[in-house]
Amino acid sequence: MTGHIYRDVILEQHVRLFRGAMGAEFLFMDDNARPHCANIVDECLQSEDITHMDWPAYSPDLNPIEHVWDMLGRRIAACQPPPTCLPELWRALLDEWCNIPQDQIDNLILSMPRRCKACIALSGIHTPY
Repeated sequence: MTGHIYRDVILEQHVRLFRGAMGAEFLFMDDNARPHCANIVDECLQSEDITHMDWPAYSPDLNPIEHVWDMLGRRIAACQPPPTCLPELWRALLDEWCNIPQDQIDNLILSMPRRCKACIALSGIHTPY
């Protein structure tokens, strides 16, 4: 993914609309992936008046979605038989995504204040989660 694709597909088609629905209190969070840090992305966020959360360089573990991706990856790796082509992988991903218990996702979201406090206490270095 490039900064242009991230802007055109993610920011303009999803984040901008979601920000509009959420209102002035909206705070956008992504990580330090190269496309997210591109000047074109910063310009887009500023032009859309989207407040962007600063992200500690070595703390991708703060974002709950990273843990959801990990759960999903583990579920796919455990599939028997494993997917052998893209359509099978797509179906398996959708099935496993739907089978992740909502309480696990809720717990990840509810853990955010604790995760942020731990990151602040450690001055932004990797937290022990």
